[in-house]
Parts: sequence; C-alpha cells; structure tokens
Amino acid sequence: MTSTTTPAPEAPAREENRAARLITDGMDPAKVIVAVSVGVGLAQHNRITGVLWAVEAVIFAAVIPLLLIERGKRAGKWDDRHVGQVQRRKALIPAIMASVAVGIGGMLVLDAPRQMVALAAAMVATLAVILVPTSLWDWKISVHTAVAGGALAMLALTWGPLVWLASPLVAVIAWSRISLRDHTLAQTIAGAAAGTVTAGLVFAALTA
Repeated sequence: MTSTTTPAPEAPAREENRAARLITDGMDPAKVIVAVSVGVGLAQHNRITGVLWAVEAVIFAAVIPLLLIERGKRAGKWDDRHVGQVQRRKALIPAIMASVAVGIGGMLVLDAPRQMVALAAAMVATLAVILVPTSLWDWKISVHTAVAGGALAMLALTWGPLVWLASPLVAVIAWSRISLRDHTLAQTIAGAAAGTVTAGLVFAALTA
C-alpha cells in the first residue's frame, strides 16, 4: 500500500501569517519614525546637528512610547506591543502625544531647525486625528499605515516627489495588518489617508 503525504491545508495560511508578522513587526511605527526622523535630519544644512535633532525626536516619539507600551504589557494592560485593544488605545495615544509635545518643547527652547519641529508637530497632529474616531466610535484606525503614510509625505516634501515611488510599502503594511486580522481594509485605508494628509499639511505649513 502506498501513501501520499499532502500538505496540511493550514500550511499556506501559516506561511502568510508569518510573512505578515515579519512585515508588521519590521515596519512598525517606531521603526518608521526612526527612518523619517533621520531622513529629515540628514536634509538639514548641518547634517550632524540634524541627526542629533533626529535622535531627540526619536527619543520622545518612539523610545519613550515603546517604554510605556512595555510597561503596560508587564502590568497586563494589553497583550502585545501593537496594543490591539481599542479601549487601551484611548489612554495610550494621549500619553504618546504628551511625550512628543515635551520633545517639541525642548526643540523650541533649544532653537531646533524648523523642519525638525514641524516633523514632531506633524506626529502629534496625526495622533490627534487618529484619537477622534478611536474615542468617539471605538474605531481602531491603523497607526501602522498612518505613520507610514505621514512619513512618506514628509520625506517627499523634504527630498522631492520621487519619494512617492515608495508608496507601495504602505499597501504592503496594510496587507500585513489585515492578514493578521488586526485591522479591516477600511481601517488601514483611513490610517494611510489620515497620516498622509495630516502630516503632509502640518509639515508643509510649518516649513513654508
């Protein structure tokens, strides 16, 4: 008697979820914030000073928020660092906004370049827009796609329109969030739109 081994039907789904998880974790908001901060910092007249200001932005917009999230995980407030529970986001988003606002205060006091201040202000504005549907309708807009879209907008305004060629990356991130069932298609589209428009408008207005 001969037997044939057929792959388990769940195998393709597992591979897809593995890829989605790698993308979600590898292109999470904190990493994208590091990239856009350094990107804007390198565009300053003095690149070394610009990168130092980028480090300051990263500390208040990425490092401190990550520490808050890790503290919440240890306390059992949420299950993972992406904070999937919409109710928990209502408290976390304002805390992150406060951290970035403190960073902006330091930039203003120490006379940071206008673009670096605009970068941080755009981050706060984007979080404020995301917070509205989260608070009012318990609708969980994708922070992943919002940050990615906003980063592209600010880098395009800084370095030129060719940056928009990287737009498919936002779609890839959206796919990962949908595949993991952390967001719906509408939530990823709303996030990308909110981040791109809000961050782009604020950054453009403050650097004009």
